[in-house]
Amino acid sequence: MALVSHSNKACAVNPLKMSQPLGAAYAFMGLAGCMPVMHGSQGCTSFGLVLLVRHFKEAIPLQTTAMNEATTIMGGFDNIEKAILNIHSRTRPQIIAICSTGLTETKGDDVDGFIALVRQRHPALADTAIVYVSTPDYSGAFQDGWAKAVTTLVSQLPEPEAAPVPGAINVLPGAHLSPGDIEELREIIEAFGLQPTFVPDVSGSLDGHIPQEWLGTTLGGTRLADLRALAGASHTLALGEQMHPAALALQARCGVPFTVFDRVSGLTATDALVQKLSELSGRPVPTRLRRQRSQLVDAMLDGHFHFGNVKVALAAEPDLLWQAGMVLSEMGAELAVAVTTTASPLLERLPTPEVLIGDLEDFERLAQAAGATLLMTHSHGRQAAERLGLPLFRLGIPTFDRIGNAHTCHVGYRGTRNFIYQVGNLLIEQIPHHGPQDWPLPAASLAAAATGGPPALAHLSAVIQRLKPPAAGVAAASA
Repeated sequence: MALVSHSNKACAVNPLKMSQPLGAAYAFMGLAGCMPVMHGSQGCTSFGLVLLVRHFKEAIPLQTTAMNEATTIMGGFDNIEKAILNIHSRTRPQIIAICSTGLTETKGDDVDGFIALVRQRHPALADTAIVYVSTPDYSGAFQDGWAKAVTTLVSQLPEPEAAPVPGAINVLPGAHLSPGDIEELREIIEAFGLQPTFVPDVSGSLDGHIPQEWLGTTLGGTRLADLRALAGASHTLALGEQMHPAALALQARCGVPFTVFDRVSGLTATDALVQKLSELSGRPVPTRLRRQRSQLVDAMLDGHFHFGNVKVALAAEPDLLWQAGMVLSEMGAELAVAVTTTASPLLERLPTPEVLIGDLEDFERLAQAAGATLLMTHSHGRQAAERLGLPLFRLGIPTFDRIGNAHTCHVGYRGTRNFIYQVGNLLIEQIPHHGPQDWPLPAASLAAAATGGPPALAHLSAVIQRLKPPAAGVAAASA
């Protein structure tokens, strides 16, 4: 078991974690026709907006209640009312999703009461769902905000009496899964004839597609009607330990049983998912998935030569840390350093002596002390990699110095295979290769080169002089 400890520094230096409001806003972006709103100052929203734009290279719909000094002291009701009415009149969203920030949480705004009063004063809002989640950014981290947002959605929007739908299942993906991961999981689930509803579904809104027309809200994702019908599913799959509370909340509201998968990357983890899908559908595992499994086994065989005894320093959100760390361990690598952002039941189960809840300064210091040969974290770890002279495998949000982040896939048989190839190739690049400099010229050759090298014109006679055989007398005397 790993020892979980906290950094004792007075402040974070080169922070690893991102805030709860950003995680909640990111979750709301997986809903169709949604407008996420941060209840706080304009600066809080601007920083989160810029971070997501740089990661996805897409337009991000995110609004703010624009609190200032006066409204913070007097209360934010007027700002929330104006924001809701402006958004409703200009973009006509299906859902307005509000998340708090440290500013308004410190003031203690009763946002649920504000929303009830706004609905009472403006009956025209009856056709718009409005949800609110408390996400103070002075506690928790990115995946905590995501988890709270999803828990709020499944606690308020599903209709418990929804009619059963044959073959329908609910899927609650964690914040560590990219749009590409969700697309791969959808293909796996649909291969068994099941109809998955992902809550939320960022693969529909942040997968980098060009819409047919301009929309002021999110471009796709889980529809409000699908959220209302979650009770009609026969089972719920919660992907990531962070989704356990949301699965419990959905079961309490609608009575839908659930299964939690702490990860869906790696051979044994994907086997468990595929086996569960086979049980739910009553169908055998498709030939295509069996083929992909065989390819993964071959990739593990090819890659284990390069992963063996490699010391990896890994820094990420808890569920992503668990997923990547376990795959690396299964490949024979040593998880020498593990740094994360917030508490999780998974941390003490990691195959490493210690897990530190800290920042990237801690990560750099521990990686150097442990003699790590590979760093894994998001793009803010690039300075540490440069200072230590080590390769960096970018993992998680934000990855702003690479393109195609929405289509990264590290789940299922194919995604795990891709992860092994990508990391393995990076390790191969670090292997020293011999060149001419490894066989230096002798001193005589260097001296000849220093004096000007060979003559400008060299002549070789066409007649090759041969040694004459010794005379018979000379040969006899020698004998």
